[in-house]
Amino acid sequence: MEAYYIGIDMEGAACVVGTPGEGLSYGSANAAFAAREVLQEANAAARALFDCGAQRVILWDNHGGGVNFRISKMLQSQYSLIDQQAEAVDIALGSFHTRFPGIDESFAGILFIGYHASASTKDAALSHTYSSKTYQYYRINGRDVGEMEIDAAFAGRYGVPVLFASSDEAGAAQARASFAGIETVAVKKSFGWNAAISLHPETAQKRIYEGVKRAWEKRAALKPFAFAAPMDVAIRFQRIDAANAAKLYDRERKPFAFEDPYTRRGLLDDVTQLFD
Repeated sequence: MEAYYIGIDMEGAACVVGTPGEGLSYGSANAAFAAREVLQEANAAARALFDCGAQRVILWDNHGGGVNFRISKMLQSQYSLIDQQAEAVDIALGSFHTRFPGIDESFAGILFIGYHASASTKDAALSHTYSSKTYQYYRINGRDVGEMEIDAAFAGRYGVPVLFASSDEAGAAQARASFAGIETVAVKKSFGWNAAISLHPETAQKRIYEGVKRAWEKRAALKPFAFAAPMDVAIRFQRIDAANAAKLYDRERKPFAFEDPYTRRGLLDDVTQLFD
């Protein structure tokens, strides 16, 4: 059975820029709008996979607490786009203590829909790494990384490559720099954290559909992503009290050292240890 896993964030969807000075607050009108738009994009990706011969697709709501799609009044009509494949579609939602929950060696690839660039990226709408209020950056083996790289490494543990990513121009460029041969679609060009010139949502969905079909055609040539081990991990926090409170343990189960009052650093053998 040819199966694929679609990770769905929200900040990287077409026409999504959040509230000025803020992100996508849960329960806000902006968050509901973003949930609706990114579901359209995820369904475009799923349709492309089924049209190419996929037999199973998991859609994973990985924004915040993972219950964003339930707040969208458009939920039923959004999913109706792939109702003809309903028995082949599973939906992962809620708060997991891992990434791409349930993934294993049986999956042929993962896709990123609505993802965003990593923290501190210039001209990237709503860019952050897990929490803009908590972290200044994640740095692994001397390189700033974001959720795309960490998620890809989780899938890579099972030999599963990243096939496709949609985001703004900055996020798409980050994906291409990290994953050789990946197919990307930029749905908007960002100007700072809360501003962008976006494709019309229908145009974005069409391009995502076409991009996923291109990705499927070259899936056999794509390689799983992995960080070189041991992983030298440095996490810089926004606040000293957050750095002090963080429960971070290295591969010997010792607390991460303090590189400075804001930054914790340690060695890990595997990306899953980030979430232990």
